[in-house]
Amino acid sequence: MSQQGSVRKRKDGSVVGKAKEPAATGIAALREPDLDALVKANMEIKAPGVEWNYRIALTLITILAFVTRFWGISHPNEVVFDEVHFGKFASYYLERTYFFDVHPPFGKLLFALMGWFVGYDGHFHFENIGDSYINNKVPYVAFRAMPALMGALTVPVVFDIMWESGYTLPACILSACLVLFDNAHIGQTRLILLDATLVFAMACSLLCYIKFYKLRHEPFGRKWWKWLLLTGFALSCTISTKYVGVFSFVTIGSAVAIDLWDLLDVKRRQGTLSLPEFGQHFAARAVGLIIIPFFFYLFWFQVHFAILSRSGPGDDFMSPEFQETLSDNVMTANAVTIDYYDSIQIKHKETHGYLHSHPDKYPLRYDDGRVSSQGQQVTGYPYADANNHWQILPLQGGDEVAGRHVKNNEIVRLRHIVTNTMLLSHDVASPYYPTNQEFTTVSMEDALTDRFNDTLFEIRIENGKQGQEFKSLSGQFKLIHNPSKVAMWTHTTPLPDWAYKQQEINGNKNLGQSSNIWFVDEIPSIPKDNPRLAKQERKVKSLPFLQKWFELQRAMFYHNNALTSSHPYASEPFMWPFLLRGVSFWTQNDTKQQIYFLGNPIGWWLASSLLAVFAGILAADQLSLRRGVDALDERTRARLYNSTGFFFLAWATHYLPFYLMGRQLFLHHYLPAHLASALVTGALLEFIFNVEPILDDATMKAQKKLTGLKKHLPARQKIVGQNLLPSWAALGVIMVVIIGGWYFFLPLTYGYPGLTVPQVNARKWLGYDLHFAK
Repeated sequence: MSQQGSVRKRKDGSVVGKAKEPAATGIAALREPDLDALVKANMEIKAPGVEWNYRIALTLITILAFVTRFWGISHPNEVVFDEVHFGKFASYYLERTYFFDVHPPFGKLLFALMGWFVGYDGHFHFENIGDSYINNKVPYVAFRAMPALMGALTVPVVFDIMWESGYTLPACILSACLVLFDNAHIGQTRLILLDATLVFAMACSLLCYIKFYKLRHEPFGRKWWKWLLLTGFALSCTISTKYVGVFSFVTIGSAVAIDLWDLLDVKRRQGTLSLPEFGQHFAARAVGLIIIPFFFYLFWFQVHFAILSRSGPGDDFMSPEFQETLSDNVMTANAVTIDYYDSIQIKHKETHGYLHSHPDKYPLRYDDGRVSSQGQQVTGYPYADANNHWQILPLQGGDEVAGRHVKNNEIVRLRHIVTNTMLLSHDVASPYYPTNQEFTTVSMEDALTDRFNDTLFEIRIENGKQGQEFKSLSGQFKLIHNPSKVAMWTHTTPLPDWAYKQQEINGNKNLGQSSNIWFVDEIPSIPKDNPRLAKQERKVKSLPFLQKWFELQRAMFYHNNALTSSHPYASEPFMWPFLLRGVSFWTQNDTKQQIYFLGNPIGWWLASSLLAVFAGILAADQLSLRRGVDALDERTRARLYNSTGFFFLAWATHYLPFYLMGRQLFLHHYLPAHLASALVTGALLEFIFNVEPILDDATMKAQKKLTGLKKHLPARQKIVGQNLLPSWAALGVIMVVIIGGWYFFLPLTYGYPGLTVPQVNARKWLGYDLHFAK
């Protein structure tokens, strides 16, 4: 900031910030004839030629973006990191085989589209990291070209965001280059991964909204609608790629809420809006930014369902009704109606453990001092075994019941065949859950007398109708203990050695929990040549789109939240801004090559530091205003709070919510927030090196006369005559160290050349867990 003083009068006439009258500089230094000449010259400048320097810089930066993203993209020629997932999903699309994933389909559909363009049939399923693309004849370069294209286009979009926001050329270049020369953005966009699409769509949503906001004084025009709808489309692409795209909705939604609040102001300079006019603004934004994006979001799922018409590895995640809409589905083809007195094998849908029992008893006391019933153990066992066989018995026996089909909501009993005991639950705490009931078995004598009621269970078929026949495989059900109304449940935590590390079975009071679901895996009592096993031709059924969509949404959210297991390269959100940890993507001992996902430390530390500086500037400004010191002019403060504040809001909304998540988190989750921090950095470069003192009357007169030429003159043209040399000097220094950091870590980003042990050690700046070749 200039050291020259400034004087400003408050509304009450008092003087704030008493200082020496500054010498006239910039516009204010012009004589009236000179000012008129400047105005005339500005009027004669044609719009396309005004900012030729911006266009040249944008062209060069775009070329460099494509070079850095596509250079050596064919290396390595084998499966890397999460390519095992997203490459596999592309193959499933091309084979039309149903699969399940926790992410929405848009990004994966783009990979499938690229595979379709090059004629790939999806024969390779990306099973293991290190599998050769060359030997398996996979067009992997075409797949990688899709995210590389997105990543390359992200850089000019960042430049455009700053350009459209009215920042000086050095600020635009700095923000763009923080992304251009960032190793994390480059590394993530050179592989078959989703984050390039997510970050590109997020950046486009910011750009489109800024263009829309600049037309706020020309509402409901053609361009106004165009940029509103494009903002909505970009937002739909973010959330249709990954659910963290909802953070972009929060960013834009917050800005829209502030904008609508300003429109309500009866003292607004453009005139008061009537309530019907305000309602039109509100409705237009709701349609463009909520309703239309939601329909685009639904559209990608419709495409997803239309393509995936064949049975596949994702079947088990869906209900029997959903699976019946898939051709060649094994479950529906092999389903057999279950009769009373059949011997069945019951399997848990989520953990795949079988309902099992053996003669061993529960211990008298558990480790926490609680007492058990010392009854026969009932556990979950992962393998097929005779101890998994249970005979299904009616409430009341008799010859008339033999051979009758078991139906939904009927009361049954289950006899363990090997030990000839009856399944039972009672009001005794389970080994691990004091609030859940113990499951055990009792002798047939007790089961037919004193403990009869405790052996009664209800078959409750999921989404079943009254009287619906109970079938193997397709008849997913909850086994509800009739007297106590608890559901049979299991989990993956193994019991101690006294239960041979098998799963605990207990009674869950939360009947609605999806993990209470079981199914009959096999009916061992039916002879192989029995007509009941004869397969009948089945027609593929259909379900309403919204019913399939709701079911898939529930499954996606459930399994996404269930990703809580530890991972060797998982990291905490507080580590990301300081780049405390990366992720090992790929290693090759023979060549000493490796890909280690890591940002450019210089760029990340600079951006993170300036985020703190920005917060400090706002705090200092507010404190100064409270003490009657007005250190900033109106234009500078408006830019600082509105434009730079919008970028800071984007950073906060794309970063802070991760502190509330309990699932696995990795460094790549910070990439959208890092892009926003790059925008803040460029804005602060301009603020720190270009802020002039408060304008005097002559300058204000010049500004008003110049800005009167154009309804909405860009902010950078409002500071005509300002010296940008300090900005260019600062940019030059920053670019040297940023490019140096990018080049130093380049071997870890591109996977070549290989590094010796001393070279690896030299790059372990913060103890990064890099791989040492053996």
